[in-house]
Amino acid sequence: MRAVDDLSLAIREGEVVGILGESGCGKSTLANAILRLLPEHADCEQGAVLFGDRDLLAMSESKLRDIRGREISVVPQDPAVALNPVVNVGSQIAEVLRAHLPMRTTERRARVLELLSEVGFDRPAEIYTAYPHQLSGGQRQRVAIAQAISCKPALVIADEPTSKLDAPLQAEIISLLAKIRSEHGIAIVMISHDPAVFAGFADRVAVMYAGRIVEIGTTAQVFRDPLHPYTQALVQIAKSTIAPAPYARTRFAAIEGDSPDPSRLPMGCRFHPRCPERMEICSQRYPQAFLPEPSRPVNCFKYGE
Repeated sequence: MRAVDDLSLAIREGEVVGILGESGCGKSTLANAILRLLPEHADCEQGAVLFGDRDLLAMSESKLRDIRGREISVVPQDPAVALNPVVNVGSQIAEVLRAHLPMRTTERRARVLELLSEVGFDRPAEIYTAYPHQLSGGQRQRVAIAQAISCKPALVIADEPTSKLDAPLQAEIISLLAKIRSEHGIAIVMISHDPAVFAGFADRVAVMYAGRIVEIGTTAQVFRDPLHPYTQALVQIAKSTIAPAPYARTRFAAIEGDSPDPSRLPMGCRFHPRCPERMEICSQRYPQAFLPEPSRPVNCFKYGE
């Protein structure tokens, strides 16, 4: 079973790239594969993960540990699970610094307080000694972000960091990530099933379906003129859920059918059983990447054969 298949994506220095797709499409598997954090039963069969001129898939585990947290870090989907419940949050951030940077204890503490202040805490000394259960969901996510940027990495992978938060907190976390990107030049891979989180934040969006990227474009292009029928459906759903009239009977847009089982993928285009524009050829072979516009690859027979 291939959770991610035949996928190619480039990320530039300081760029924010959004990975968009519904649950089960392979977004988190892609994120974990980059740093070889896959479960024991999973493996990368072939290909490469190039970070500069280094292939992360070919590295020894010891060399890869030097990169994890130092040059590439992860903001988890649920910090309540990722953070250690019996260690105060200041010590957990300091642990990353201790693993990668030669600093004295007093220097580490000062750096942690600086990080907690940078991610928006007015009283960083109080947060330093707090335990995860004493913090709100938004506060825990800020701690996770402080942990991720502690060593000033080149790339941060944010795996649905707003999915457990309400709308105001989502906006705060996105604003914080945008501020960090602007001030430190950190590249960010932002994973989400919600197109709205990319607006005004991501430079480009890659749309995933059933383990493959089906469309890539700038955020403005993908939202204003989506090309792939799946992308069009996602954007329509997002628009239908924005600010409906109070107490109005609203029928939200939806995609008919279910995501395919990765162990029983359909022949041809993987979206064709749910696609309102499917053609006979769609069930016969998978479409190659066509370029209906410069720098806008899309895997759909609407744009060529």
